[in-house]
Amino acid sequence: MALFDAANREDPNQEAGQPKELLYSQRMSDMLHRYAPEADEAVQLAVRAQHIRRWSVPRGDYPMTKEGYFQWRTGLYRMHAEIAGALMRQAGYGEATIGRAQAAIAKRRLKSNPDSQLLEDVAGLVFIEHYLCSFVVSKPDYDEEKWIDIIRKTWQKMSDKAHQFALSGALRLPEQYIPLITRAIG
Repeated sequence: MALFDAANREDPNQEAGQPKELLYSQRMSDMLHRYAPEADEAVQLAVRAQHIRRWSVPRGDYPMTKEGYFQWRTGLYRMHAEIAGALMRQAGYGEATIGRAQAAIAKRRLKSNPDSQLLEDVAGLVFIEHYLCSFVVSKPDYDEEKWIDIIRKTWQKMSDKAHQFALSGALRLPEQYIPLITRAIG
């Protein structure tokens, strides 16, 4: 994790006074510990490395279309998995642990691989708790129906366990968006 954090500390983008992807990775680890404290080391590493060096592949390098977005995102999955694997080898991890972490980071077999699904659950929970508000502010041209669609798509990627966690009070929901979230998942 120290190697992952060192890589993410290089992020030139800042949020809350620290490198953006370093903060994101810390939020991911924090959420994992809250949501699934029993998660093993391979998952802990995958969660921490999900966005490793994300800033190095700007969204603007791809067409600003839906297809371009999916190409960018799929390329990022591979890149994150490759970087994480190389750093894990450097730290002395075995190929089995590396393979599990890489499969989760690359979101392979999302609904059938428990590691991938756990990472996706954590990512969805972190998005709702930490990034939904700023995302709404950054997209003033999106109407309520667009936001409902975005929240529904996030919700659909998450497991029933994550849904229960989000609705249990354990997730700090952005107060001003609770009616929107409720409508989206209702």
